[in-house]
Amino acid sequence: MAISDTKRKRTDDDATAIVKKKKRTVGEVAPESAPVAPDVETDEARRERKRLRKEKKTREAQLEESAETAVPTAQDADADEAKQERKRLRKEKKAKAAESNGVSDVVPEQVDPVVEDTVEVNADVETVSAKSFAELGVIDSLCDSCTALGYKAPTAIQAESIPIALKGKDIIGLAETGSGKTAAFALPILQALLENPQPMFGLVMAPTRELAYQISQQFEALGSLISVRCAVIVGGMDMVPQSIALAKKPHIIVATPGRLLDHLENTKGFSLGRLKYLVMDEADRLLDLDFGPILDKILQVLPRERRTMLFSATMSTKLDSLTRAALQNPVRVSISSSSYQTVKNLLQQYLFIPHKFKDFYLIALLHEFAGQSCILFTRTVNETQRIAFLLRALGRSAIPLHGQMNQSARLGALNKFRGGSRDILVATDVAARGLDIPSVDLVLNFDLPPDSKTYVHRVGRTARAGKSGVAISIVTQYDIEIFQRIERALGKKLIEHPTERDEVMVFADRVRDAQQLAIKEMKNTHEKQKGGKGKGLGLSGGRAKKGKRDGMDAEEG
Repeated sequence: MAISDTKRKRTDDDATAIVKKKKRTVGEVAPESAPVAPDVETDEARRERKRLRKEKKTREAQLEESAETAVPTAQDADADEAKQERKRLRKEKKAKAAESNGVSDVVPEQVDPVVEDTVEVNADVETVSAKSFAELGVIDSLCDSCTALGYKAPTAIQAESIPIALKGKDIIGLAETGSGKTAAFALPILQALLENPQPMFGLVMAPTRELAYQISQQFEALGSLISVRCAVIVGGMDMVPQSIALAKKPHIIVATPGRLLDHLENTKGFSLGRLKYLVMDEADRLLDLDFGPILDKILQVLPRERRTMLFSATMSTKLDSLTRAALQNPVRVSISSSSYQTVKNLLQQYLFIPHKFKDFYLIALLHEFAGQSCILFTRTVNETQRIAFLLRALGRSAIPLHGQMNQSARLGALNKFRGGSRDILVATDVAARGLDIPSVDLVLNFDLPPDSKTYVHRVGRTARAGKSGVAISIVTQYDIEIFQRIERALGKKLIEHPTERDEVMVFADRVRDAQQLAIKEMKNTHEKQKGGKGKGLGLSGGRAKKGKRDGMDAEEG
């Protein structure tokens, strides 16, 4: 046998011996194991285990209690301090990045507004105890401007807000449309400007372009004797002339949020770091979610040491969003007892008719109110254009106003209506907010608005500054639900406007012919738009420098 075979045999024998030994060891346990304990011993063991578990739970509870009452060690305190220091450094880093970029995406720390006081005034009170603006603390030069503009006595919102603003307090102003909100914030700002003249003194933000121009005109009229300089910064216009206007350092900037942010991000040298007054007019709309992110970025670059005023006719549902504006202990001045209050000298009526006869009844109403200025509201751009063509075909001097017109055409339409060369303004809701056109006698809702808030702003175009006015809404079988919601919001039933069907149908043949002409004009308009000839129609176009948020202030049609 070879040596390798001998080693292999020994190895196999050793392995066999080890296996046998292991089997024997395991097998020997059973024969030599102690007999099973009787049942009595098993019960004792169970009780012992139960006692040990109970003692363990008691010790754990004692340890937890001692940990809660224990005094923190120096090591724990150091760890907390280090954590706070890291948090502070991160905040400083974000703040420096925001300053270097001009405008940052970092949302400013939200501050819950603490309402310092609330001033409630009866909704039926048109003027209060103050007989003149001088009694409110307004200086002589501004009082002279008020007299020149025909402001005989302060309205309720002016009488309550102006003294508070002159004391340097923030204000939340709730007042019905047409109550003089613009002068309520313009006069205190102009007076403060006269005491401390400096550029970029005040910023007023408005939701629409037309309202921004209206506010600017009132600032210039009230501040004419002190040579106030205003700049209007809105979408739909070339940014280059606006940049030049900002470079001239105006006292007051009136802007829509989207275009203002475009300039803050792109216009070299433009800063609001020295701003003293911020006003948000129609604040419910400005604090809408659509404008929220834009406002956050704008507020990020405004100085915290400023006065802030918010004014609107309807904003109760938006009060939670006022944290975005970071007011400091504001005083709430509420003139209206209801969110949907309308002035008492406004006659509100409705006309319930079949939908197919809307055009007939419209012409009959305009014939009834012939010679009076009228704003006629529709819901869509196409309907606005169609009605304007229809009325022109019938010999009426109507002019359209909607969001698809370029800014110069929209301003031209408003100026023609204000000047009296056109007595009917056919408009979408772009004209519903804040446009002060004193001579409006009649508001016609050809299409009902989508909600009660818009209704209040529409009918608020008439019966302004103490004058009387009429608002008539055309209601069809498809509008009953929304009409009932409007009545519930107003808290009263509207009066039905008296009409005779036979008198209305007298216009039927003429209206049908005009409808055909309007359809042809609509087709011609669409063909010109497709052919690139929209410029002559006042439609948006051209090569002016636009902002990336150009449509935000023209979203209402």
